Amino acid sequence: MSQKYYITTAIAYTSRKPHIGNSYEIVLTDAIARFKRLQGYDVFLLTGTDEHGQKIETYAQEAGVSPKEYVDKVAGEIREICDLLGASYNHFIRTTDKQHEKVVQKIFKKLYEQGDIYKGSYEGMYCTPCESFWTESQLVDGKCPDCGRPVKPAKEEAYFLKLSKYQKQLEDFLEENPNFIYPESRKREMVNNFIKPGIQDLCVSRTSFKWGIPVDFDPDHVVYVWIDALSNYITAIGYDPDGSSEKYNKYWPADAHIIGKDILRFHTIYWPIMLMALGEPLPKQVFAHPWLLFGEDKMSKSRGNVIYADDLVSEFGRDAVRYYLLSEMPYAQDGSITYETMIERYNSDLANTLGNLVNRTVAMSRKYFDGVIMNPDTEEDVDDELKKTALDTVAQIEKYMETFRVADALHAVMNLARRSNKYIDETAPWTLAKSEDTKARLGTVLYNLLESIRFIAVLLKPFMPETSEKIFAQIGAESDDITSLNEFGKLTAGGNVGEAVPLFARIDADKLLAELEEKQKLAQQAEAKSDEPEIEVAPLAEQITIDDFAKVDLRVAKVTECEKVKKSKKLLCLQLDDGMGGRQVVSGIAQWYKPEDLIGKKIILVANLKPAKLCGVESNGMICAADAPDGSASVIFPDQSLPCGSKLR
Repeated sequence: MSQKYYITTAIAYTSRKPHIGNSYEIVLTDAIARFKRLQGYDVFLLTGTDEHGQKIETYAQEAGVSPKEYVDKVAGEIREICDLLGASYNHFIRTTDKQHEKVVQKIFKKLYEQGDIYKGSYEGMYCTPCESFWTESQLVDGKCPDCGRPVKPAKEEAYFLKLSKYQKQLEDFLEENPNFIYPESRKREMVNNFIKPGIQDLCVSRTSFKWGIPVDFDPDHVVYVWIDALSNYITAIGYDPDGSSEKYNKYWPADAHIIGKDILRFHTIYWPIMLMALGEPLPKQVFAHPWLLFGEDKMSKSRGNVIYADDLVSEFGRDAVRYYLLSEMPYAQDGSITYETMIERYNSDLANTLGNLVNRTVAMSRKYFDGVIMNPDTEEDVDDELKKTALDTVAQIEKYMETFRVADALHAVMNLARRSNKYIDETAPWTLAKSEDTKARLGTVLYNLLESIRFIAVLLKPFMPETSEKIFAQIGAESDDITSLNEFGKLTAGGNVGEAVPLFARIDADKLLAELEEKQKLAQQAEAKSDEPEIEVAPLAEQITIDDFAKVDLRVAKVTECEKVKKSKKLLCLQLDDGMGGRQVVSGIAQWYKPEDLIGKKIILVANLKPAKLCGVESNGMICAADAPDGSASVIFPDQSLPCGSKLR
């Protein structure tokens, strides 16, 4: 009977369609799961969606649909992306699944009845995007310490989980299980920053919104995200406080939770304590991976730097996207993606190194031996290093994958491909083909190359499954597991190779980048048009002549300093570089803009307006703004590359 291996992703929040940075996790986890299957494990891979909370309720209201309709749509998009990227999950859980909701209610009630959940009230600063309460001392520059967004005061009745009760038990567990949190740097972060200072009891219910699982014995409350979302790892495989399923007893505890570094605290403090309170075993390991950035910035729709998985797959193909994501993400630092780096890696590694190796070898086998795989009966010393590299690569990859060093594992596979290409140069098959006396040696050289490629095909199965199957078909071999790589020379002689079909055609970088830029422009135009809010248009003012308009001197100016006017809640005082020595302008936009929102930005200035005093502060001009649909003012920002003092005509 195969040894079990239960692995999970964090479940994706159904607020928006995920970008490629969000999608990295399912590819990483899938690669680990596939590798374990390659080793012969009975693997269960769980992924899914987190679908409750205030943010979802708000988004649904804005979209004019019910919360369930909203999450149905986004959950569908998330699952489509998982499928598009080749995720081999065994179950896709949704926290709106009736069975999950039913068991979460039981979990909450069990913890309450045994005294681990108590009723109280919460007063603090609340971050809606993170759905987290914070004390004043926990804020960073007055903002949420997790996401950096503004927070607001909140007070409400709530139930609390007694995390503090289990602090010593958690500390002992971490001491006895030093590899529970991976990598080591993340463990130090949790222990030093969150556990040693003292664990505070956790708010686990809410009354200020309704889109959640009701607390069945107190229906004014809904179960808060922590108990709801984190419980998915056990409800999905049949946990029930009244008696769990055979599947649960088989697969739990999880062997690995694969999560983003930003949610490590929830999975290494809240979740273990919940399980301790339930009397259930803890997972064996939590691996916190870094983020995938766009260049050097975190992806954000507002910044216009979002790349989606479906766009990448349509341009490069599924396996090329998987390869980039898995090979470019460092073990403990954030990774990076741009279209330029994607094209560069595609051409250098996939087209030149891997694709060229397979194509040349199969083409030579067909040209020199009509596609027949010859017996390797004329060995020479030069063959030994290739064989050793192939066998060493298997051992290296197994070692790397034990600690989830997936990028290192893929680099090892690619190094074997590079060594094989070097072997071609060393043996020069085209020279051996010129004489009948060296034909047997040629057959051995091509056999060794085909066998090395078989090693590569087996080792690529977890990372690039489609490419792996294509390679097997071209070299005339059957797909196999990692036990077939315990010795070099298992490729059956006498068989036939297939057609030499290029695996990856080289990309014309300049051409593709130009096409992508044009697509992005069209998409932005379409989005801007569809997102344009309806506003009651004010009637036109009295018509003027061109001479009247010419009297208004509009200039580009840069905000160098900005502060609130002390005697007013509405006014900001801005110091401007107008290209003419500078000036001070007072503007009534304080209720919509903070000083830091404007400093460093270029604005449009009415430069020849007569000076005026507002709340005792002199203003020499006016900045231009537009009426927004909600009645606010939206400052108009020109092209930021325009020099200060540029005149608008």
